[in-house]
Amino acid sequence: MEQYKREFIQFLESAGVLKFGDFIAKSGRRIPYFINAGEIKTGAQVRRLGEFYAKAYLERLGKKQAVLYGPAYKGISIAVSLASALAAEGLDLPFFFNRKEAKDHGEGGIFVGYVPKAGEEVVITEDVVTAGTAIRESMENLAPLEGVKVAAAFVMVDRREKGKTEKSATAEITETYGFPVYSVVDVYDILSYLEEDPANKEHVDRIRAYLAENGAKA
Repeated sequence: MEQYKREFIQFLESAGVLKFGDFIAKSGRRIPYFINAGEIKTGAQVRRLGEFYAKAYLERLGKKQAVLYGPAYKGISIAVSLASALAAEGLDLPFFFNRKEAKDHGEGGIFVGYVPKAGEEVVITEDVVTAGTAIRESMENLAPLEGVKVAAAFVMVDRREKGKTEKSATAEITETYGFPVYSVVDVYDILSYLEEDPANKEHVDRIRAYLAENGAKA
């Protein structure tokens, strides 16, 4: 495993973002581990998070000009931290996010920040992909932006689970919308990390059992 992936998983654990137990995902599935970006709540943590996302962005897209979109609510801090980290690398990108309810006074509308114009590309920033529900919701929010194309989505963790078919949710999103979904790490990276310590055997066994039922076949 690449060193930055190990460091990222250690960071997620130390910040309380990566938890093990019994949880219900947004997809409705009962899951043995949980990724909660809401646990990122200090300046040092959000700066470090942005650095990891920036590494993934630069590796995958280079110095590509795009507008970062952080879906409310957890995606907002991710988009801001990524924008800040990329600026430190010499790539100054605008960002925006959505309101849960459209505002009917002041500037109005559903979006806050830089609203992309026709011909510009958007990169979605999210915390995790399970069944792809959140990214599909983002596409609905972005649909009114005529002439704006989504170039990619970046997430902390790809859970490598089935979407609506036996294929992975990320593969389905790519087939449906035509853009890739990149992750800093995926569930198999987490398993490799956990397997380095025999004390994690229970977590490993539970996650593997879960993937045997819900893991993507392609």
